[in-house]
Order: sequence, then C-alpha cells, then structure tokens
Amino acid sequence: MSTTLAAPAPAPADPRIGLRSHLQHIRALVRRNLLWIRQDPESMFDAVLMPIVFCLLFVFVFGGAIAGKGNQDEYVNYVVPGLMAMMGMNLAMGVGTGFNQDFQTGVMDRFRSMPIARSSVLIAKITVELGRMLVAMAVLLTVGFVLGLSVENVPGLLAAVGLAGVFGSAVMWIFLTMGVMMKNAQAIQGMGFLVLFPLQFGSSIFAPTDSMPGWLQAFTDYNPLSSLADAARGLMNGGPIAHDALVTLIWSVVITAVMAPVAIHKFRTKS
Repeated sequence: MSTTLAAPAPAPADPRIGLRSHLQHIRALVRRNLLWIRQDPESMFDAVLMPIVFCLLFVFVFGGAIAGKGNQDEYVNYVVPGLMAMMGMNLAMGVGTGFNQDFQTGVMDRFRSMPIARSSVLIAKITVELGRMLVAMAVLLTVGFVLGLSVENVPGLLAAVGLAGVFGSAVMWIFLTMGVMMKNAQAIQGMGFLVLFPLQFGSSIFAPTDSMPGWLQAFTDYNPLSSLADAARGLMNGGPIAHDALVTLIWSVVITAVMAPVAIHKFRTKS
C-alpha cells in the first residue's frame, strides 16, 4: 500500500517578529540565494553576457544609422545610459521565472512552513537580484568605456546606477507577483516579453523620439523607461535631470507601493 506525503502546510508568520529578527531572516535567505548562485554559476550568464551582446549589437548595428557613419562614439554616449534602464527590466523578468521555479521544486513550501516573515523571502530575492543588476551595470559600463563612452560627472554616473537600481527593484515586485500567480516560467516569459518590448522600443532608450509619430511620442512621454534613460544621460554627461529623475522616482514609489503588498499577500495565500 502506497502513501503520498502532502506538502507542509504554510505556517502563519509570527506577528511578534521584530525588526532585528526580520533582518536576520533576510540575511540568511540572501546567503542561501548567493550560495545557490555559487553552485550554479551559469545563472549569472544573463547578467554578464546580456550587457555585452546588447551594447555591441546596438552600437554597431544602429550607431551608424542614427549618429551617422563613423560616429559610433557619439551613439555610445547616447545608448549606454539607455541600456542601463533596459538592464533592470530584463533582469527583473528573471526574478519572476526563478521565483516560480522555486515553487515548482517545493522550496517555497518549505519556506512558508517556517515561522518567518513572509516578506523576508521576497526582499531577500530582490536584494540578490539587485546585486546581479550591479554586476550587469559594471559589465555594460566596461564595454561602453572600451567602445568610447565618456563620462563628465562620476558622481552623476553613480547616481544614474542608483536610480536604475531603484526602478529595477520596483519592477521586480511586478514579476514576483507574476511568479506566484502564473503556472509556469514559460508563461511569465511570454507575458514579460509582451510588456517589455513595447516599453523598451517605444522609448528614448535606443533613439531620439523626435522622428516618431505623434501618437508614439505621446506614449514615450509617459514611458518611465524614457524618463530613466534621459535622467541617466543628464546625470552622466550634463543636461536637465530634475523632471526625469522625479518622474522615475514617482513611478518607482507607486509601483512598489501597489505591487509589494500584492506580491506578499499572494505569497502568503498561495495554495
């Protein structure tokens, strides 16, 4: 006679968990995620290779057409800050797929059976992914400098990286929610591409918006990726930044305020 073992029932998070304990839980889970990356270094391929491929591809394919033949150096200064905005969005999608796969393997059932704050699991995931994003930014900037990127304001460059990280962490809450709600990683990737492609190409990441149709320019005006890319360019090489930086921060706060509670609630109640 065969018997089947049911997954452990989710344990209610202890409402008395204090800030210190919460931080300890996050630290332990961050260490667990980092050890997993150490055991599976291939999981870093996207963070390392994607910036190289995109930077080389857009500079040498689009650079001559947009900036003029032989003026790729000028286009590097335009596109690299835009790619910084793009990196956060693309890596955020990987957060959702990885989170979903953890559910499929039963890891999350184990976490939910433990007396820890549910939010600590998600915050640890975002913390590690922010680290991966910083690696991607470093690779992107290294390739950019090799291709002729110039930066007039080093503190501004650091501020641009920080702004991209803030927005990227906000978007991660969206994909964490998708990772809980959708049945498999393929569904998350399909939905992610449907959302990411219009946002990325309907923006000022790759080309100025002056030549776009009026209706598309109206879309780019409200596209947070355009604001982030333009703010990064201003921070790195001068230009107006206040409006674009403020719009990016507002988008980041609104997305986090709306999606973080939803992601935590769905994680707690997922059956």
